[in-house]
Amino acid sequence: MRRRTLLTAGALASVSLAALPGTGGAQTLTKMTIATGVDPAFSQFYVAKEAGFFEKNGLDVTINTGPSGSAMIPFLVNNQVQAAYGSDLAGVINHQVDPNIVAVADGTYLVKWLSVIGKNVPDLEALKGKKVGIAMGTGSEIFWRRVLEKRNLKLTDFTMVNVEAPEMLAAIERGDIDGFAVWEPWPTRTLMAVKGTKVLQTAEGIYNNINFIYMNRGWIEKNKATAEKFMLSLMQANDMIEKDRPAAARLVAKFLKMPLELATELMPKVEFDMDWQPRSIEAIQVSEKQLADQKKLKAPLDYSKYVYMDLIKAVRPENVKVTALPK
Repeated sequence: MRRRTLLTAGALASVSLAALPGTGGAQTLTKMTIATGVDPAFSQFYVAKEAGFFEKNGLDVTINTGPSGSAMIPFLVNNQVQAAYGSDLAGVINHQVDPNIVAVADGTYLVKWLSVIGKNVPDLEALKGKKVGIAMGTGSEIFWRRVLEKRNLKLTDFTMVNVEAPEMLAAIERGDIDGFAVWEPWPTRTLMAVKGTKVLQTAEGIYNNINFIYMNRGWIEKNKATAEKFMLSLMQANDMIEKDRPAAARLVAKFLKMPLELATELMPKVEFDMDWQPRSIEAIQVSEKQLADQKKLKAPLDYSKYVYMDLIKAVRPENVKVTALPK
């Protein structure tokens, strides 16, 4: 049964065996708990669950969801979950906390996924001196800072308010914030629901971040076969998304309890990858630089310890297009 609840800090997701329904216990599935946010940018998790790819590969997977994919990455510490799916920035932040947290795959490239939304303002300049909602420590923050950089605006011209993505619609409707910078589906949902809102800036030509799949290196090394089955399931889900988008959209809409029309509209704004390529590393470097500029980088990132390409190499080696890592 699918469970969609936020983990508590003390909740441990044990890896054990469960009987496969209908077999009288003759076959077993290996339990895993994974975690992410609630938007179509994480579609491989939802499709792998709803289409039965996890089960076909011998896995009994529970998906826990939270306010954002990035907010779920810390649960990899102590194996509270076995995999998480979130932004490039959040991965680097959490790797500093626990070096066992590693990036195992480039999952999605967000082509037209982020926007700055304002309410009752004509343009970005008019937001000066006003409150802007930002999901701190996520792609929302990187995007906002890059927008200001590209538009030659100062961070101090705006009041940044830390708001989780799902709360932004209500916050701008109440007037708690005057605008926000975040990913879909929240911009589209806000435009549909809140009078006076408009797009002030899109990400095109400014910033296209990447969501990565993250796992705990210690857990992988102790459960290599299970980890490879998990990656294979995500590859199969990715194949389905690419080959049969309408069917995949129906599964995503079902899992998220989202109108099918909205899922169908949003999914083409994302490039689904499940690979490693040069731009994957470039996205990590952007995150590292931002943290360094903010004096939040404890030490230079050791890419050989953070980038874990072994699972994709084992399942589909042709998807690894990175030949060398930065020193």
